[in-house]
Amino acid sequence: MRARVALVAVAALTVLAAAGCSGDSSPLPGRPSASAGPAPTGAAAVDVSCRPRASLKPAGALPAPGRMPAGSYMAEIYKRGRLVLGTSQDTLLFSSRNPFTGKVEGFDVDMGRQIAQAIFDDPDKIQIKVIAYDKRVSSAVDGSVDLVADTMTANCARWKDVDFSSIYYEAGQKVLVAKGSKATSINDLGGKKVCSARGSTSYDNIGKVPAKPIPVARPGFGDCLVAFQQNEVDAISTDDTILVGLAAQDPYAKVVGRRFTDEPYGMAMNKQHPEFTRFVNAVLAKNRANGTWKSTYERWLGDFGPAPQPPAAEYKG
Repeated sequence: MRARVALVAVAALTVLAAAGCSGDSSPLPGRPSASAGPAPTGAAAVDVSCRPRASLKPAGALPAPGRMPAGSYMAEIYKRGRLVLGTSQDTLLFSSRNPFTGKVEGFDVDMGRQIAQAIFDDPDKIQIKVIAYDKRVSSAVDGSVDLVADTMTANCARWKDVDFSSIYYEAGQKVLVAKGSKATSINDLGGKKVCSARGSTSYDNIGKVPAKPIPVARPGFGDCLVAFQQNEVDAISTDDTILVGLAAQDPYAKVVGRRFTDEPYGMAMNKQHPEFTRFVNAVLAKNRANGTWKSTYERWLGDFGPAPQPPAAEYKG
C-alpha cells in the first residue's frame, strides 16, 4: 500500500523543487559545511554568542503604505514595484504550490504578503522566488531576494551572515514513522535509517541522538517522503510543522514523540538594510496586536487546534 502511495508522491514531485524546512547549516561560498559529510555524532557545542530570538527594535510607528522613508530599502522596493520573497514550494501549509492554481501559498507566504501590504497597500505586489533549501542564507546575502520566509530557524550561526526578524513561529523537531511502528520517539530508532534534508540542522541533529539512528540525506523533504514510502528509510525527522504536512500526504504515516529541539522561525534579510529589519518587525508587532497573526494561523493551521499566543517579540536595541 505504501508503495502505491509513493507513486502519487513521485508524480507530484516532478513539478516540485527540492526546498523548504527548518534549520539550515549550509554555508556561504568558501565556508565549510557542518552537513557536507556524515552527520556529527555525540554532543556538539551550541553557539551561544548571541540572543538568537532578539531582533532589531522597530523604529517608531509604521510609515503609511506608499510613503516609505527616502533612502530606505523599503523605498527601493516600492520603486521596483514588488517585494521579492524567497521560499520553498513543497512545504505543505507553509509554502507549497497549489496544484489547481499553480500559486505558492501557505503560512510563510502570507508572512511575506503582509510585508508587501505594508509597503504597497497591496499584498499581491510580491514575487515568489523558489530557492533551494541550501541557498536561503546566500539568497538573502547576495540580494537575489528581499526577504526569506521559509520555516527557517534563527540561530547565532546564521545571525553572523543575515539579520532575522523577531520570531513569528515556534517549532521543534520530531520524527515521522509508519503507523505500524512501535517507536514512540527518535530514541527508539537506534540503527534505523532516518531521513532529513541535506544541509539542514535537522539532519545534523539526527547524528547527535544517543541511540545512534543512521542519518540519510535527501535534497528535500518531499524526497524523504518518497524514500520513506518506498521503504528506503525507516523514518523522517525534522520540524513538527513540516512533518504534519508530510503525514497529511501519507495515510500510513504518523508523527510521534515530543520535540527534542527548539526551532524558532524568523524571516531572514540582508544585514546591509537594518531599517528594513526594523520595518518588518514593526509589521509583525502590529499583526500580533490586531489579530492578523491569529487569523493567519487559523487559516493554515487551524485544523490542528486553536491558535496559540503568537511568539513574544524580543529586541536588542
